Amino acid sequence: MTLYFLVKFLHVLGAIVILGTGTGIAFFMLMAHRTDDAEFIARTASVVVIADAIFTLSAVLLQPITGGLLMTLSATPITERWLLAALVLYAVAGLFWIPVVFMQIEMRDLARKAAEQHKALPQRYFVLFRRWFAFGFPGFGATMLILWLMVAKPF
Repeated sequence: MTLYFLVKFLHVLGAIVILGTGTGIAFFMLMAHRTDDAEFIARTASVVVIADAIFTLSAVLLQPITGGLLMTLSATPITERWLLAALVLYAVAGLFWIPVVFMQIEMRDLARKAAEQHKALPQRYFVLFRRWFAFGFPGFGATMLILWLMVAKPF
């Protein structure tokens, strides 16, 4: 196994983790939200926050490292248009993902408080959920486009 292959494997694995955790987190948060059960939402959001911190964050940090190594090992210049587009999209994905993390934490805390007090979820939770849901489309879409650019290298 060459160093290039190992780094490429790690890079692809990181992309899989980002896409997989993103999809899984979105699914579980949406399913919990649909129950309108504050306790269930709080438990689900607690796991989601942990999963984002462990899996998504580590993969997000790994991607630029492995990507940079792949550029060096393959002598790919940063001026390649597909690579520049991918880097811009990576920044876009980050601009949507970072606020989502804080929204998830606040939604978890609001659901916990509502469950502890045996009250309905506050309006702030629903505002955050709609924003969280909306932010998912450009964030996840940018990630999907990056994957396509990495594979197709269209320009």
